[in-house]
Amino acid sequence: MLTGHKAGNGGYSQACAYGLPRFRSTQQADFAESAYGYRPGRSAQTAVERVQTALRSGYTDVVDADLTKYFDSIPHDQLMKSVARRISDAKMLRLIKAWLKAPVEETDQHGGRRLTGGKGSRRGTPQGGVISPLLANIYMNRLLRVFLERGKDREFAARLVAYADDFVILSRGRAQASLAWVRRTLAAIGLSLNETKTCIRDARREHFDFLGYTFGPAYGKGGRKYLAAKPSKKAVLRVKKNIRKLLWRGNPAPWQEIRCRLNQMLRGWGNYFRYGRYERAYWTVDQYVYQRTRAFLRRRHKLPTRGTRQFNWTTIHSRLGIVSLRQPSVAAQS
Repeated sequence: MLTGHKAGNGGYSQACAYGLPRFRSTQQADFAESAYGYRPGRSAQTAVERVQTALRSGYTDVVDADLTKYFDSIPHDQLMKSVARRISDAKMLRLIKAWLKAPVEETDQHGGRRLTGGKGSRRGTPQGGVISPLLANIYMNRLLRVFLERGKDREFAARLVAYADDFVILSRGRAQASLAWVRRTLAAIGLSLNETKTCIRDARREHFDFLGYTFGPAYGKGGRKYLAAKPSKKAVLRVKKNIRKLLWRGNPAPWQEIRCRLNQMLRGWGNYFRYGRYERAYWTVDQYVYQRTRAFLRRRHKLPTRGTRQFNWTTIHSRLGIVSLRQPSVAAQS
């Protein structure tokens, strides 16, 4: 039985470790160039850079697509046909087919447990499994390759950038036609768009989010308008939520442990969001970290004041070693 969780970037290396099919860069020749997720030597950051490059090259009419439960919707029969084009070993194919039928134990938002999948299942690849990312890439590749092989990039004057099931199409005035084509093509392979979340944006006037970044118009010195990428509001709110969960009032963990976990969180977030216009987001997160850390230490030390003198900015980020995104070198390595 598999334990359900969201598939992550570790799927590729885990699959290799378990002796499952390893798709080296030379063995991924038939993977579309536009696919960036769960592939060695590629990352979400490179996908973000590709989107920004396309926007600055004039591909500003954007289809911001969202698939409906992609990992849960992949049809087994069609997926196995795609896998069979790459793997000829009959035993391995039987193993993958049996693995797709494995029951998955999931925990819902209320802490309850339920089983999904099983022998009767016809759709979905268990997200608790190490090769789910690879299988998901193989099936999504059908859409990406058809886009190129049928010349839709030329027909729509468009660029497609995908990371797993998250993708955008950036075109020059052909967003409506691109969206109609994607809708038809997905239906043909047993998938569908989440119509409430899929939208069309003119990036010269509107913003859209992709992989945690917000893309769209920005203004520089003298009111100069240009297209920029920056950490999205949702990304900032998400890291604030995680900081708040760590620095909650009654956390009994030793300070060294809390500091280590907080610094790891901040370094990881800062490293991912180091592209584009990140300065304001860094400032916002730094301010929040300072306020929450000061409040946490004030309560832990039972100070009768707000602690602004005992735990000022310099004390928190230098002597106590909490990472500052704007000045990462001032914190002790922990």
